[in-house]
Amino acid sequence: MSTVRPTLYIDADACPVTAAALSTARKNALPVVIAGNSTQNLESHIKRGDPRNPVDGFWVTTLPVMVGADSADFAIIERLEAHDIVVTQDIGLAAMVLGRKAYAISVRGREFLPATIDIEMEMRHIEKKARRQGLRTKGPAAFTEEDREYFCSNLQRLIDKALRAED
Repeated sequence: MSTVRPTLYIDADACPVTAAALSTARKNALPVVIAGNSTQNLESHIKRGDPRNPVDGFWVTTLPVMVGADSADFAIIERLEAHDIVVTQDIGLAAMVLGRKAYAISVRGREFLPATIDIEMEMRHIEKKARRQGLRTKGPAAFTEEDREYFCSNLQRLIDKALRAED
C-alpha cells in the first residue's frame, strides 16, 4: 500500500469553493496547493494554525504565479502527479490534468472525464469562436448553495476514488 496521498490543487482564480475544498482536504488529511495569480491574496484562504510545510496528512501552501493567461494552469501541471485532484473551472486545464492520469472537478462538482473532455473542448472552441465574431454566448448561472453542497459531496467521492487508486 502506498503512503503517498494525493494532493488537492485549487485553481483559485475566481474559485467560489476554495474554503469548501480546504475543509474537505482537512477532513481527509490531504495536502493542498492553492494556485492563483500573484495579485490575489491567496493567504486569506488559510486558517491560522494550518500546517504550512509538508507533513504527513493535511498541510497547505500557496503557489502565486505571474498574471497572464494560463500561468496558474501550467504551474499546476508541472507539479501534478497521477491520482492528484484539481479543482478548476477551466476545461483546458481539466484536459491537461486528465492527460496526466489525475482527476479534475469543476467548482459545481462535475467530474471531468476522459470520455467527454474532447467534446467539452470542442464546445469551448465553438463558443470562443462565436464570441470573437461578436455573438453572445450564454454565461453560467449564478452560483448557489446547492452548487456548493454538490461540489463538496462529489469532491469527497473523488477523493475516495483517488485514495483507492493509490492503494
